[in-house]
Amino acid sequence: MVVNHQENISRQTLFWLLLANVAIISPMFDKLTLWTAGICGICFLWRIGIYFGQVAKPPRYLVTLLAVGAAITLALVSKEIGALKALINLLILGYALKYIESRSQRDAKAIVLVGYFLIALTFIYHQGILNTTHLLINTLINTCVLLSLYLQGGQLKQTAQLGIKLVLLSLPLAILLFITIPRLPPLWMVPELKSAQTGLSSEVSFGDIGNLTRSDELAFRVTFDADVPVNGDLYWRTLVMENYDGKRWTRSDEIKTIEEKTLFSKLQRAGPSGPTIGYSIIAEPSHQHWLFALDLGFSTNQDIAELPDFRLYSAKPVDQKLQYRVTSAINQMLDPELTDNQQRINLALPNKINPRTRRLAQEFSRNYPEPLPRLQAMMRYFSNQAYFYTLRPPPVGPQQIDDFLFENKAGFCVHYASAFVFMARASGIPARMVAGYQGGELNPKAGYLSVYQYMAHAWTEVWLADRGWVRFDPTAMIAPDRILDGFDAFFNEEESLLITNPFNNLKIKQIPWLNELRLSLASVDYHWSLWVLGFDDKKQKQLLTELLGQITLLKVAIFMLSMLIIIGGMIAYSAGLIRLPQKQDPLDKRYKAIIKLFQKKNIIRHDAMGPTHFSEYVSKVLNNQLPSSHSNLISKLNGQGQDTHIPNQVAKDFALFSQHYVALKYQDLHQETRQKVWRLYLKQARKLKLSIFKMSPVDRDKSNT
Repeated sequence: MVVNHQENISRQTLFWLLLANVAIISPMFDKLTLWTAGICGICFLWRIGIYFGQVAKPPRYLVTLLAVGAAITLALVSKEIGALKALINLLILGYALKYIESRSQRDAKAIVLVGYFLIALTFIYHQGILNTTHLLINTLINTCVLLSLYLQGGQLKQTAQLGIKLVLLSLPLAILLFITIPRLPPLWMVPELKSAQTGLSSEVSFGDIGNLTRSDELAFRVTFDADVPVNGDLYWRTLVMENYDGKRWTRSDEIKTIEEKTLFSKLQRAGPSGPTIGYSIIAEPSHQHWLFALDLGFSTNQDIAELPDFRLYSAKPVDQKLQYRVTSAINQMLDPELTDNQQRINLALPNKINPRTRRLAQEFSRNYPEPLPRLQAMMRYFSNQAYFYTLRPPPVGPQQIDDFLFENKAGFCVHYASAFVFMARASGIPARMVAGYQGGELNPKAGYLSVYQYMAHAWTEVWLADRGWVRFDPTAMIAPDRILDGFDAFFNEEESLLITNPFNNLKIKQIPWLNELRLSLASVDYHWSLWVLGFDDKKQKQLLTELLGQITLLKVAIFMLSMLIIIGGMIAYSAGLIRLPQKQDPLDKRYKAIIKLFQKKNIIRHDAMGPTHFSEYVSKVLNNQLPSSHSNLISKLNGQGQDTHIPNQVAKDFALFSQHYVALKYQDLHQETRQKVWRLYLKQARKLKLSIFKMSPVDRDKSNT
C-alpha cells in the first residue's frame, strides 16, 4: 500500500505526539534556557488547543518569527551557557516548532526521527538505570507515534501493545551487538562545559565546602578487593591547594601547567612500595578532570595521569560515569625531599594579614623548637580551647583566620585546616591544604561504599624531614566523631543543611523499610554501572571467552550468525511467518493413543468416522454385529438407564470410553459431573491399553468388511 504523505494526521497520532513531546523534552529540562522552556511550553499548550479543536494551526510566518528570534537569542547567550548547551537548545526548539506546525504524515515522521535523536542525545548525559528505563519508555512512546500513522482506525491499546512488542523484539539484537561489537573510542567529543560543574571547585574558600553539605548527590562509589578500611582511614584525595591570597586557596601554577600537559602525555610515578590495597571506583559525572584515591594512589588506566602532588588526573573531563582501578600504597612516603621551589611555595604567606595568628605561631615556635612537637601542640590547641564545629559559622572579616581563631571560634573543616596551615607556615614548617572527601556509606548488600557530596572535607599536610608529607586533620581534634564514625553519624538532618531536601539520605535513614529500599535501588544502579556502563574491552573479552573459549574471528562470526538466526526466528514467529505445533489437549491425547493401539491390531479409523461411528465400527469388527444401542453414560451417572450387553469386553470398554470422550468433549457438564466423567475416562483408558495390547491382530479382510 502506497502511503500518501500529504494525508492529514489522525486524532490518535495527535494524541501520541502530545505524549511524545512531553516525554522527550522533559529529561533535558536542566539543559534548557528560560527562553527555550517558554517557547516549548507555548507550543505544547497550543497543540493541546489544536487537539481539542479550540484553536487553529499557527500561521507559518509566526512560527518563522519564533524560530528566528530563538536562534538570535541563543547566539547572544551562547558564550555564557556554552556552545554545546546552545546547540541542544536549538535542536529542542526546532523539535517543538516543527511539532506545532505539523500538518501531514510527512511532518509527523520528521518529528519522530528528531525525537529518536534527542533520546540518544539525552542518554549521553543520563545513563543511570532509572534514566535508561525512562528513555526506554520514551522510545516506546515515540515508536507508537510512528505506528499510529499506519494503523488507521486502530485503538490506542492496539498501538501501545504493538509498540511494546516491537521494542521487546529489538532488545535481543541490541544485547547481541552490545556484547560482540568491539569497544571503539568515541568518534566525537562532548565539549567541556564551563557551567554545570558539580562537586569540589578548583578554588577553596571558607564557605565552599560548607555549601556542598547541602547536596546529597552521589560523588563516586568504591569496591575494595579485600576488607573495607575503617572510616577514619578513608581520606579521598582530590585537590591540593598550595597558594593562599588571604581569602582563597588555589593550586600552584606549576601544577596547573602540568595538568594542561597531561592532555597530550601521560605522567607516571615510580610504582607502589610496601603494603597496598586495591579497589575500583565508579565516578559520577563532574565535568572536571580530577579523580579520587586514597594515599598513595596509582592507576593503570591509560587516560589517567599520576601528578607530582600525588593526585590522579583524567586526561578528559568526567562528563560520563567513569570506572577506573586504583592501587594505594598506604605507607609509602610522599616527597622525601623538597625542592627549593616547593619549599618557597609551601612557606609563602601574604603580607600584613592575620597578625594575631602570626604571633601565636611564633609563640609555638619558641616553646617547641622541634617541628613535630610544635605541630602536636597546635593540634592540642584546638581541643584545649573553646572551639566549636558547625556548618553554619558566623561571618568573618578581612582578617579571616584571626577572626575565626580569636573571635568566632566556630567553623567547619576549611576553617580549621586553613588556620593550621597558616600557623605551620608562619612557624617555618612547609604546609598545604588538601581537599577531597572523607568517609563513605557502606552498602552491606552489595559490599561497596557510596561517597556523597556532603562528605566533602578539607585537611592539611605538613612536610617533615625523613617523613615527607604527613597528614594532620585538626577537625579530628574538634569533632572526632565526624572522622571516626562519618558525617551521617555526627550531623543530624537539620545541622547538615539537608533539611531543604525532603527526601535526603539522613531523613530516609530514619525509616528502616525506606532506607532498605534506598539501598536496594542503589545496588541495582551500582551493578548497572559496573556491568553495563563499565563494559570495557577487558570485560568483553572475559565474557566472550566464557561463552566461546579461545576467541577467534571465525567463532565470533559463527556465534553472531547463530544468534541472528535465533533472533530472526523469534521475529518471524511473532509476525506469524512460523507456526510451532501447539500443545495437544490431554483429552484428545489419550483418545488418539487408543486409536493408534487399534491401528496396530489392524482396526483402522477413517477420517470420516466420528467417535460414536468408530465405536460402532469397533464393536462390529470384534463381534461381527452392530450393537442395538448404547447406553447414555451421563444418564447412568445420574441413576437412569441400563447398560446394553456387548459380548466382546474390549468393544464394551471402548464403547464406554467413547461415551466418556464425547461427554467431556462436546457436552456442557456441571463441574462435579465433569470430574466424575474425567476420572472414569482415565480409568477406562488405562484398562483399554492393557486389553488392546493383549488382543490378537484382527484379520484385515474381516476388519474391512
